[in-house]
Amino acid sequence: MSSLKEYFSTDWAAMTATDWVGTILTVVIFVLMVVAYVYAYRPKNKEKLEDRKFQIDDGERLDSGEKNGG
Repeated sequence: MSSLKEYFSTDWAAMTATDWVGTILTVVIFVLMVVAYVYAYRPKNKEKLEDRKFQIDDGERLDSGEKNGG
């Protein structure tokens, strides 16, 4: 391996529109995941999240497809 700097170098001018969309989407998803982890593991949010721990749905009754289908 010649150099880490050469290995990780990027030719920004040669990137296509698809490359840019993928790069931006990856960075945005990464930032959103960091925000979600910080929110979920923050001690002051523990009680709020624990209250919803076993909440499956909002209690609204869902009808089956047979009744709605015809």
